[in-house]
Amino acid sequence: MAEKFYRNGVRSYAYHNKWSIFGYLMIVFVCACISCNSGRTENKQVFIYNEVTGIATLDPAFAKNQSVMWAVHQLYNTLIEVDENMKIAPSLATRWEISDDRLTYTFHLRTDVYFQDNDAFPNGKGRKMTATDIAYSLQRIRDAKTASSGAWIFNNRVAEDGFVAVDDSTFKVKLIRPFQPILGILSMQYCSIIAREAVEKYGPDYRRHPCGTGPFQLSLWEEGQAMILQKNPHYWEKDTNGAALPYLDAVKISFFDNKATEFLLFRQGQLSFINDIDPSFKDEVLTKKGELRKEWQGKIVLQKHEYLNTEYFGILVDDKSNLLANSPVKIKAVRQAMNYAVDKRKLVMYLRNSIGLPAESGIVPDGFPSQNVQMVKGYTYDPSKAAALLKAAGFDKGQGLPPVKLLTIPIYEDIASFCAKQMEEVGLKVQVEVVQKALLLEQTAKSQALFFRASWMADYPDAENYMTMFYSKNPAPPNYTRYKNPAFDVLYEKALQETNDSLRYALYRQMDQMVINDAPVMPIFYDEVIHLVNNHVENMHANALNLLELRKVKIK
Repeated sequence: MAEKFYRNGVRSYAYHNKWSIFGYLMIVFVCACISCNSGRTENKQVFIYNEVTGIATLDPAFAKNQSVMWAVHQLYNTLIEVDENMKIAPSLATRWEISDDRLTYTFHLRTDVYFQDNDAFPNGKGRKMTATDIAYSLQRIRDAKTASSGAWIFNNRVAEDGFVAVDDSTFKVKLIRPFQPILGILSMQYCSIIAREAVEKYGPDYRRHPCGTGPFQLSLWEEGQAMILQKNPHYWEKDTNGAALPYLDAVKISFFDNKATEFLLFRQGQLSFINDIDPSFKDEVLTKKGELRKEWQGKIVLQKHEYLNTEYFGILVDDKSNLLANSPVKIKAVRQAMNYAVDKRKLVMYLRNSIGLPAESGIVPDGFPSQNVQMVKGYTYDPSKAAALLKAAGFDKGQGLPPVKLLTIPIYEDIASFCAKQMEEVGLKVQVEVVQKALLLEQTAKSQALFFRASWMADYPDAENYMTMFYSKNPAPPNYTRYKNPAFDVLYEKALQETNDSLRYALYRQMDQMVINDAPVMPIFYDEVIHLVNNHVENMHANALNLLELRKVKIK
């Protein structure tokens, strides 16, 4: 049955009586004036999107998935941030210096930033943010009592007493050893700056009572139904003309868990945009070349942008594993043949409607300043070369090769089956087994998967984030393949201490090439951000981290 909606996009109470009366009436009150076709009233601008997976928390210490990161980004600021060109830019810090030994980073803070009004403060009035708040927020991440999913970001990098408030407007970070990507780490949503008073007042319920310095503040959250973020009237940031940001008056987030319902809402103009497009609808909207079909042209805007995410198949290469004892994948030539056997261009065009780029370089996707995609030589489709490699390994035309099991998750079954069929054509027998994501993660973490589907999305805009997957001293995650190469380890440790960007990027490319030559992975495609945006939305731009940026968005 099709869903029934009010003009403002709120579900009918008659159909969904699980709504609480209070929550339902409040959302209707806040949204009553929102036109379903524009998101704009005579005086108000409201951006509306749907979050299929829901939002589990608004505590940045647990911002481990996209749905939480998007919401957290609206409510908080970080010390520094990544701009649309993937460069580190000022935010709460206006500038910073790095000591000659690369161990101390000194940040100079803005002095005009206030926390959002909250009952945790005297008279509910937000106070000025200082360096003490920076130190508290970052130390809270590594505090075992917090149990943050982001605790790892400072491990073996920041000194035990490494967060220091020198005075109200000066903050220092002290490292154990030089680590060039630390600035990227400090831009992560985990590192959002929060108010101690709110954490102490609400305790575990802080997840529902966020208090940051960001452009929006929480107005209403009916869990599983909708969330309303209203403009922070005391937000510090201004545009180039001196006008206060954000331009929007509110952000409304719905939680319909069905992609078909989400797509229907978008078609009706009740959502400002949708992120990605479900495979069920991609052929309706996109051509095989990844362009809007004629019937959609002029009605919506298609945004495509490189995404710091690589989809790949991992191959266990731990020579101590019993799984490898009688498996042909322990032979490098066989792994290389597997890479040459797959036509990634055909896969991206016909299974992805050209969303993404065929991974014919290394493991590092497009969008990084190190330009790995442009300079690392990977595997193009070459079945004759695959056959020759198998013959050289003693398996002419696949004779004597036992079948290899490829583990994947349901939404990637079509991709796995396509690759398995192509590998079979050169003599590689591959059996696809579909398992739930939780089981696959468990098996790869315990080295119980020999050949498996995986993906790696960058946490920060530095290619080191991909190289860490192959450093032998790292466990799984991130080293799911258990790759071990002493020469790689030497280069990795050298890159961590290299202060010259050009030299460090060259080391990243050298490491990437080394991994690809050894073939513990089969890169399949470099992902792309795809947004379908309604015509009434202005100034919305995609970025390689796919972070939802709404500070400068307007509604026509």
